[in-house]
Amino acid sequence: MENIKLNYTVENNDFLNMGQVSNNMRQKLKELNFSSEIIRRVATVLYQGEINMLIHAGGGRIDIDISEECITMTLIDKGPGIENIEEALVDGYSTASDHAKSLGFGEGTGFSSMIKFRDEMQIYSEPGVGTTLIMKIFTSVENSENV
Repeated sequence: MENIKLNYTVENNDFLNMGQVSNNMRQKLKELNFSSEIIRRVATVLYQGEINMLIHAGGGRIDIDISEECITMTLIDKGPGIENIEEALVDGYSTASDHAKSLGFGEGTGFSSMIKFRDEMQIYSEPGVGTTLIMKIFTSVENSENV
């Protein structure tokens, strides 16, 4: 299989299409015959990342690189950035707006779900500039820590 590169845009306040990237990836990975476990993990981390981008950063860009060995997802936004990454990773911590919470989002479980289902994750954030989140899921059992 040749490497496949996909790019998506998450639009500001587009709550009606939230989860579209995750759904598109689920379908693409099915077409490429990835296991249901890999598909579930990728869909989960992408959905959580997409929600975070929408709620906290007003959208952004998602770049995905699919190879036989690894699926790399890079989420880039120009939002307010994360003041304290360690604090943001604590289950239940949230800076979601009241509007997002009224829609049933912002419970502070996004990062913990991403941590649970990814194999590798790096977060780069600068307050006032934005955040870049890179997650990898390895497609072979011997490389994956979350099977």
